[in-house]
Amino acid sequence: MVQLINAKRNWRARLNTPEDIENEVLPFSTRQMEIVSSLASQAAVAYENSHLYENIHRLFEGFVKAAIKAIEQRDPTTSGHSERVANLTVAMAEAVDRDHNHFRDIKFTRSEMKEIRYASLLHDFGKVGVREEVLTKARKLYPAQMDVIFSRFDFARRTLQGETVGRKLRYLLDKGQDEYLKMLPHFDAELEEQLRELDSFVQFIVESNEPTLLPEGSFGMLREIAKRVFRAWDGTERPLVTPEEVRLLSIRKGSLDQGERAEVESHVEHTYNFLKQIPWTREIRNIPEIARGHHEKLNGEGYPGKLDSKDIPLATRLMTIADIFDALAAADRPYKDSVSIEGALKILDQMAHDGEIDRQVYSLFVQAKIYEHWKTECFAY
Repeated sequence: MVQLINAKRNWRARLNTPEDIENEVLPFSTRQMEIVSSLASQAAVAYENSHLYENIHRLFEGFVKAAIKAIEQRDPTTSGHSERVANLTVAMAEAVDRDHNHFRDIKFTRSEMKEIRYASLLHDFGKVGVREEVLTKARKLYPAQMDVIFSRFDFARRTLQGETVGRKLRYLLDKGQDEYLKMLPHFDAELEEQLRELDSFVQFIVESNEPTLLPEGSFGMLREIAKRVFRAWDGTERPLVTPEEVRLLSIRKGSLDQGERAEVESHVEHTYNFLKQIPWTREIRNIPEIARGHHEKLNGEGYPGKLDSKDIPLATRLMTIADIFDALAAADRPYKDSVSIEGALKILDQMAHDGEIDRQVYSLFVQAKIYEHWKTECFAY
């Protein structure tokens, strides 16, 4: 509401006495009231637009939080990952703005900072399209597969024990008690050695089942174990470890085989296809493209597009380093132990040396100590 008070003949006049008011005050003209009314209408529209924009922003923030929660419910082991990646990426973008060396010609606008933040928060949303058992696979074999192996070895142990009892009985009947007592230590020692060998096989399988952060491991013994058989309940000979189990246990890095890894990698395209459906405003329309490239590598060996360095936006390069750092340092991944901050930086340094990540961005990450922002709240642009 607008209230018009004291139109005056002379705008310089002061209204100190009733006579001043009588002489100077007059009604506002129709034209003046029309102008003020028009201005008031425009102010009301501006206020309503501002209020509407604030509500839309609050609504979208709520949507983003709900989307992140949906991701974490599918994969609870990565709880907090999206927020931490956003914290680091925004902090790096701010450091780029402050840098006067390699990035002196680059300044992120407020809209671009908003793109970076939302892309970072939503970069893993496509994981909702990946099977939960694959997302949370902690070891090379699923628990049910290991249970089958344990049951198989347990049956083999019992079979050996039963066969030894049978041999003892036959020897007792054939040779008599005296000869049997002489041979009894031999029977027991032979059985103990066989059981000890089975136990060593199981131990090796358990160790082989643990994923590694880097490609490593020699699995020749698995092939030797796979040659061993046991006699099943129906009298047939069956392998202690199947070829499929050997294949999975021989995975040299991580816990996923090629098919499972491809399924997890598909989350990038799921994210992109989802984000494309959102009618972004012109100022933040690049969010899908920024998020899509967070697993690309500058040497062209990333995914999903195997892009060259020239095709990977700077905003994406920032997010890539943040994503890798958090994946290394976070203690919540089922397939690996956490790495110290120093260890994570060392691995990132090697990746920069190998041309996988941006060397200049990584140098800024270290020099500006961006990793100190790892678990702090980022500014909501």
